[in-house]
Amino acid sequence: MASSDDLDPKATAVAGRRAFVGLLAAAIFTWPLGARAQRGGRLPTIGFLGQTTRSASSEWVAALVQRLRELGWVEGRTVAIEYRWAEGRTERFAEIAAEFVRVKVDVIVTSGTIATMALKEATSQIPIVFATAGDPVGNSLVASLSRPGGNVTGLATLAADLAGKRLELLREVTPGFGRLAIMCNADNPFTVTEMREVQAAARTLGLDITMHEIRETQDILHAFETLKGRTDALYVCTDALANANRVRINILAAGMRLPTMHGSRDYVEAGGLLSFGPNFPDLFRRSADYVDKILHGAKPAEIPVEQPTKFDLIVNLVTAKALGLTIPPTLLARADEVIE
Repeated sequence: MASSDDLDPKATAVAGRRAFVGLLAAAIFTWPLGARAQRGGRLPTIGFLGQTTRSASSEWVAALVQRLRELGWVEGRTVAIEYRWAEGRTERFAEIAAEFVRVKVDVIVTSGTIATMALKEATSQIPIVFATAGDPVGNSLVASLSRPGGNVTGLATLAADLAGKRLELLREVTPGFGRLAIMCNADNPFTVTEMREVQAAARTLGLDITMHEIRETQDILHAFETLKGRTDALYVCTDALANANRVRINILAAGMRLPTMHGSRDYVEAGGLLSFGPNFPDLFRRSADYVDKILHGAKPAEIPVEQPTKFDLIVNLVTAKALGLTIPPTLLARADEVIE
């Protein structure tokens, strides 16, 4: 065995440098994407495509950003977020998608079927996380819930399955109602699916149904003109167009003294009577975990699509009183939130 005196100092130094370089290279390739991006002078960037407006989505965005912070992604310090708002105009989705591709964001977060479809059409390379999407398999966003395939994954709301429960709740607060109007954005494949589910559930309950399709804001007033005097209650299918016009819809419904059922809290906060559906802030919070995994190198194709674990019943007592309705104590006891 050679002693230290027998070793060539120059050879030892060269070997040491090679070992160091090898370790450094290995470390670089095992660092998270965020660390590598920062090293290159650019923060990893999240593109956020909001269906409506910043104010309307503030609670959802706050939930996402808070969870990212808990995971070590601090906006402006360890990660950048590029926000874009479609303001309820579905034609904006493709424009925003193209912009995200052009600026080469590292991952995109969005919600809703149409927005996700627009993003998927724009890129097959940038990972896409949907915080909400109604039927991602049926609408070809993913191959399956367990193995999405491609560059898209996220959380499936499966809201259409809740149609029957929503109608039962509506009957509890509107005794004896026999006519139901359904308002739906006919250009959204998921809300069309939800509409069919509502129709099926309404027939089971023996309700008379009228359908009112909307495709743009100006269709809403016309829809109300056609349903006047023909219905006892209104079911609004959850959608970006309806969400952007939720105040208008609820004002028109109140003017006709129509109880309304919705799919999320923000509609009831804007004057609707009832909502029952997934807890959307929780879904946006959970979407941050998908982003974290992707920024650490996970492939969207291999991250299973998950489903809601929290559902909220929201009641607006102010609207109930304005409509002359008495909310049963048993329903109020079950409500997750009562707006007074």
